[in-house]
Amino acid sequence: MKEHVQKVGGSKLLKGAAVLSIAAIFTKLLGMLQKIPMQNIGGDIVFGIYNTVYPFYTILIMLATAGFPTAISRFVAERHAAGEEAGKREVIRMASLVMTILGVGGCLLMYFGAPFISRLIGSNQLIPALKSSAPALLFVPLSAALRGYFQGLQDMMPTAVSQVTEQVVRVAVMIILLLYLSGLGSTDAVIAGGALAGSTAGGIAGLFVMLMYWRSYRKHEGTMLGATNSPSRGASLPEQGQGWPLLRSMLSYAIPICLASLAIPLISLVDTFTLPRLLRESGGEIETMMAVGVYNRGIPLVQLVTMIATSLSVLFIPAMAELKMKGDHEGIRRQSTVALRWFWLIGLASSIGLAMLAKPINVMLYGDDVGSGTMAWIAWTAAPGALVTVSAALLQGLGYAKAPALHLLMAAAIKLVLNVLLVPQFGDDGAAIAGIAAYAVAAALNLALLLQRAGLALRVRDALLRPGAAALALAAALAALRLAGAELPPGRLAAAVEALLGVLLGVAVFTAAVLRTRLLSEAELLALPRVGPKLLRVLRRLRLLR
Repeated sequence: MKEHVQKVGGSKLLKGAAVLSIAAIFTKLLGMLQKIPMQNIGGDIVFGIYNTVYPFYTILIMLATAGFPTAISRFVAERHAAGEEAGKREVIRMASLVMTILGVGGCLLMYFGAPFISRLIGSNQLIPALKSSAPALLFVPLSAALRGYFQGLQDMMPTAVSQVTEQVVRVAVMIILLLYLSGLGSTDAVIAGGALAGSTAGGIAGLFVMLMYWRSYRKHEGTMLGATNSPSRGASLPEQGQGWPLLRSMLSYAIPICLASLAIPLISLVDTFTLPRLLRESGGEIETMMAVGVYNRGIPLVQLVTMIATSLSVLFIPAMAELKMKGDHEGIRRQSTVALRWFWLIGLASSIGLAMLAKPINVMLYGDDVGSGTMAWIAWTAAPGALVTVSAALLQGLGYAKAPALHLLMAAAIKLVLNVLLVPQFGDDGAAIAGIAAYAVAAALNLALLLQRAGLALRVRDALLRPGAAALALAAALAALRLAGAELPPGRLAAAVEALLGVLLGVAVFTAAVLRTRLLSEAELLALPRVGPKLLRVLRRLRLLR
C-alpha cells in the first residue's frame, strides 16, 4: 500500500512538472512573439516605449512575487503532509497579506511616481505606459500566492491554467487596444500606454481563474471535513508556526530566491535606465524612443534561443543532483561535458544564423531593414547566453545556487559601464556590444567555477577547433544563400522565403558538420536526460549515425 502511494505521488509530481513546463514554454513564447505585431501596428516609437517600461514593470512584479510562491508551496506542503489544515490556512493568510501590501505599494509607486521615474530614465513619453501598467500589481501578487498554495498540494493545473489565461488575455487586449488607439490617431505615448494596459487585463484574468480554483477547492475541502466529521489536526499547531514567527520564516526562505531571480532582468533594466538618456545626447525625445525600438527588434529572437535553452537545461538539475548524491564523479563529468557541448553548439549556430540572416529576418518580421546591423550584433549574445543558462543549471544541480546569480549581477555592472562608454560613440550597436561582453563574462565565470567543481578538463580541440569548423561550414552555406538572395525582388515575402530557407539550410549543414567532425558520440547522445535515446533513434533512422 505504501509503495502504491509513493508511485501515485511520484506520478502526480512528474505530471505536474510536465504541465507547468508546457504552460511556461507557451506563455514565454507568446510573450516574445507578441512583440512582432506590436511593432508592426504601433511602429518603432511605441515599441521603444514599451520595451523601456516593461523591464521596470517586470522588476516590480518580481520584487512582489518572486520567491514567495516557492516559500508558500514549501510551507503548505509541510503542513499538508502533517495534516495541519489550520496551518495551511495560516500560511496562505499571512502570504496573501504580505503580497497584497507589496502589490499595493508597487502600484502606488509606479502610478504616482511615473513622472519621477520617467525623468530618471530620460523621457516624458513613458508616463502613460508606466501608469497603465501599475494596476496589474494589485492582482498579480495575489495570484502568485494562490499558485504557491496549490503547488504545495502538488496540484500544478491551477498555476498552468491561470498563467496561460493571463498571457492570452494580456496579448489579446494589448493587440485590440493597439489597433483601436492607432485607428483613433492617438499619440505614440498613449498607444504604448494601451499596450501596457494589457498587463492589467491579464492580471485580472489570471486572478479570476485562481479564485475559481480556490472556491472549488474550499467547497471540496468543506465537504471532505464534513464527511469525516473529525477535527483538524492543525488545531494543535505550535505557537511558533503562526503569526510573525511564520512570516519571518517565510521571508528568510523567499528573499534569497527573490534576489537571485532579479539577476537576469537586471541586465535589461540597465538598458532601461541608460539607453534613452545616452541616446538622447545625439537626438530628440521622439528619435530616442525610435532608436530604442529599433534596438529591441533583435532581442525577442535571442530570447527565443534562451527560452529553448532554459527549457532544456532544467532536465540537468535533477540529474546532476542525483549523481552528486550517489557520489558518481565520473557521471557528473560526463553529464557536464555533454551539456556544455550541446548548448555551446546550439548557441553558436544560433548566433551565426541570426547574424547572417539579420536583414531578411528584419524585413520579414518588421517590414524594413532598419537596424539590421544592430540585430546582427545582438545575435552574438545567443552563444554566451546559452552557456550562461546551462552552466547555471549544472551548478544549481551541484548545490551552487547563489554563484550564477552573483555572476549575472557582475555582468549587469559590466553592461552598465560599457553602455556609458560605447553608446555615445556607437549608438545602438554600442549597447549590443556591451550585452555580448556582459553575457560572455557571466558565462566565463560560471564555466570557471563548473570546471573546478566538476573536475572537468577544457580541451581546445573540442571546445573551439571542431565547433569552429562546423561554424565555418554553416557560415559558408548561409553566405552562398545570401548571394543568391540578392537576386530576389524586395519585399516581405521574398525576405521570408530567404530567411526560412536559411534556417532550414543552416540546421541541415550544421548538423551534418557536427556529425562529420564527431563532435557528439553515440555515448554522449545517450547521456542526455530523457531525450538522448529518442534523438539517437531518429538520427540512426535518417542514417546520419551508423
